Amino acid sequence: MSNFSKTNKIKWAIKKYNELNLDELYEILKIRVDIFIIEQECFYQDLDDKDKVSFHLMGIDINTNKMIAYLRILPPSVSYKEPSIGRVVTVKSYRKMKLGKELMFNGIKFIENKYKNQGIRISGQKYLEVFYNNLGFKTVSDVYLEDGIEHVEMFKEGKCYQ
Repeated sequence: MSNFSKTNKIKWAIKKYNELNLDELYEILKIRVDIFIIEQECFYQDLDDKDKVSFHLMGIDINTNKMIAYLRILPPSVSYKEPSIGRVVTVKSYRKMKLGKELMFNGIKFIENKYKNQGIRISGQKYLEVFYNNLGFKTVSDVYLEDGIEHVEMFKEGKCYQ
């Protein structure tokens, strides 16, 4: 996947772990630490060995060549029976551009093409429940704590793009 957003001048790329270059891996880890650990003040083990079997969707600002949005796609049977999306982040200075929706749409489309009709299961932060609902995810659990932050498990029915 590599295309340009018409509205935000973003280049989207998706790579397997072994296709990432060192600069991309560094930027992914930096963004995740900056947001999940520093900004959200949540001290947890980010490096969970799941990156090695995942796909990594990156949004690059074509004007600065900086990574500004990221998520990882976990194949079936890694976190759940179904494929999953996790580590969804947008750099703080770009959040008003609504890149999260575009980022998620690209991740969902990739999964629906690669893992036909399996659905997508996520563990979403509770405060983002409506955001994920608007993308077609339905809450399928009670609220639970993950790394000290309220989460809900959510599921989106499978769809096959032609």
